[in-house]
Amino acid sequence: MPVISLPDASQRHFDAPLSVLDLARSIGPGLAKAALAGRVDGRMVDLSYVLDRDAEVSIITEKDAAALEILRHSCAHLLAMAVKQLYPSAQVTIGPVVEDGFYYDFAYERPFTPEDLQGIEARMHELASADYPVYRRVLPRDEAIAYFKEHGEHYKAEIIADIPVDQEVSLYRQGDFEDLCRGPHIPSTGRLKAFRLTKVAGAFWRGDQNREQLQRIYGTCWASAKDLDAYILRIEEAQKRDHRKIGRQLELFHLQEEAPGAVFWHPKGWTLWKVIEQYMRAKLDRLGYQEIRTPQIVDRSLWERSGHWEHYRQAMFITSVDESAGQGAAVRDFVVKPMNCPCHIQVFNQGLRSYRDLPMRLAEFGSCHRYEPSGALHGIMRVRGFTQDDAHIFCTEEQMRSETSAFIELLREVYTDFGFTDILYKLSTRPSSRVGSDALWDKAEAALEQALQENGVSYELQPGEGAFYGPKIEFTLRDCIGRLWQCGTIQLDFNLPQRLGAEYVSEQGDKRTPVMLHRAVLGSFERFIGILIEHYAGKLPLWLSPVQLGVMNITDRQAGYAREVQKKLLDQGWRVELDLRNEKIGLKIREFTLQRVPYLLILGDQELEKGLVSVRTREGEDLGQMSLDALIERMADQSARKAR
Repeated sequence: MPVISLPDASQRHFDAPLSVLDLARSIGPGLAKAALAGRVDGRMVDLSYVLDRDAEVSIITEKDAAALEILRHSCAHLLAMAVKQLYPSAQVTIGPVVEDGFYYDFAYERPFTPEDLQGIEARMHELASADYPVYRRVLPRDEAIAYFKEHGEHYKAEIIADIPVDQEVSLYRQGDFEDLCRGPHIPSTGRLKAFRLTKVAGAFWRGDQNREQLQRIYGTCWASAKDLDAYILRIEEAQKRDHRKIGRQLELFHLQEEAPGAVFWHPKGWTLWKVIEQYMRAKLDRLGYQEIRTPQIVDRSLWERSGHWEHYRQAMFITSVDESAGQGAAVRDFVVKPMNCPCHIQVFNQGLRSYRDLPMRLAEFGSCHRYEPSGALHGIMRVRGFTQDDAHIFCTEEQMRSETSAFIELLREVYTDFGFTDILYKLSTRPSSRVGSDALWDKAEAALEQALQENGVSYELQPGEGAFYGPKIEFTLRDCIGRLWQCGTIQLDFNLPQRLGAEYVSEQGDKRTPVMLHRAVLGSFERFIGILIEHYAGKLPLWLSPVQLGVMNITDRQAGYAREVQKKLLDQGWRVELDLRNEKIGLKIREFTLQRVPYLLILGDQELEKGLVSVRTREGEDLGQMSLDALIERMADQSARKAR
């Protein structure tokens, strides 16, 4: 008879098997009423799951972090049920949970309209209010295929056909709707109260652009109406901060069809890029990194040796060149570099390296290109051509911890300067399929863990999520409206240096393979700049602003003085824009304000006579008259503090 261990370390003994819901009832009626699902020995299960052996069990309620995934997956089924009732000829395909919500793909003869979505959402609320119980049943694979074919759901039948013959499949029914799913699900549709359909988009069956075109309906679902309202407000705020719109307004960059996934940087945008690059270069110089530059196009053979040709070929841009020059066939395949690491090893491999040379830190603002499907491209956040703040540290096993610790310290310092202080840390450990001995993995994981502890940060453990070549730490930023952006990473690699013949002479005189640390702080310049634009809604800190000051005259009498002010500021390294147009001063102020220029200098007759400047901020604050030297001192102090 089962002995159930609860999260509070207490145990309950039962004389017969019981369901998870029965367990909740035995603890208290309030818990049973709030229960959504259970967790048995770490695995999520339905409330109907039978406990017939000793187990560690917890009851999942809306307060549990895992509840959202269950609610959202159940809401995807509710969406499919509503669509089938309103549009019986539609075929259902898949409906997974995604960040902040879910979607469901449908095969239907025409695109769904915004008006359709309103009707579907209304029907979903009706079905939720009906509080249909949710039942689970299991069928043999072939019987499940026949069942869905009989009901005209050929996409479902195709999915099940890929399941091994000897496996059973689970189905979930609510009312007259039944769907294929692993579960778990909520006990009844009435538990879904806070949801919203957000948009409709096109999709391809199984992500293959050569397959059927589908309609993808997106939605979001939360535990409470309050949480839903907060999310909707965040989405509305995010739309106001869209980096694509602000990028056009501030004349930073543009994108066009002739170069999909590539960015045309305008002077102001490129100024922002250069400020960030110079900032990062200064940080790396101080920490002993050596900056290098490696080729953009490299022969296929290197990527075969590194293993990337086998694993990443579909994402590579490849060009074939005929080098025969009339002397027979000699076609070579070249790859436009998708990452920098194999090339950095080629630099390390030049000459005989000693343990005294380690750690060797090679950095490159490396331009890379990867083929991203057109549907995945998103402004400058998701592109095909991008530049990484990339570096690779070649070190001994004994140096892994100290190098990782120094990197974490650098990363925190950089993020703080850019205005990000809420950082999430995730440690990913060895996967089941990996290279290297367990002893080496033990040492590598301990090095990363100790480095995190030395820096006094809490972290989330992700067992089995490391790369096949080594464990890693991922660093995620939380922006001002609560969104998460995974940017930095450090990965320990035992594999690639060995594949590409990297060696050093140890203190004992034998040749050894160095450990290679792949690391980036920003990730890619393009994406990080997009994050900055949205985080600040275009009102970048003074030190980052492409134009830091706008100088404007009221009449032509102050034109010469305005030029003198501009020159003095330029001579001291400030970025200044001068407006001497014969326009009203109100118009000039408005245009500089719309361009998010931090300081506006207004020069009239009084300023000319006294040798002063009248200063306004982009927020509309009037700082009054002051000397130019006083303003420069104020800005120098503000800029030195970066975003802090």
